[in-house]
Amino acid sequence: MTFRIRKARVSLKPPSHSQSQDTNNQRPAQAEPVMDRGDWKTHLSADSRHRIVNKIMDTLKRHLPVHGPEGLHELRKIAERFEEKIYSAATSQSDYLRKISLKMLTMETKSFNAATNSLPSNSAGHSKKSSARKKSLRSRL
Repeated sequence: MTFRIRKARVSLKPPSHSQSQDTNNQRPAQAEPVMDRGDWKTHLSADSRHRIVNKIMDTLKRHLPVHGPEGLHELRKIAERFEEKIYSAATSQSDYLRKISLKMLTMETKSFNAATNSLPSNSAGHSKKSSARKKSLRSRL
């Protein structure tokens, strides 16, 4: 399986004997070029990263108490540090997006579970309205 990336061939398989010569200029084939781990970062714009930080901020605001402009500023710093940590560790753009999405989903799930567990229970049984609300919340996840 071969992919074309910026006029460079990247192969997922090692070259076989039938690929020992490059047919374009008859020079011996060498190891296929490997895309640099940081190469994907050059294609991700600062604007894209800013939008991702804003989405992280939205999630954090829903789940953490924020008080005044100082609280918002602290929350932004947290979101930016988190995004930078994932950006630095990611091996590809899809890895970067997957890690951020997974963390945000985990936060949503933990918050939902905490809210569900803190609902008062009725020892005589739950009302139909309460059960319907819980089912509705579960279906959103």
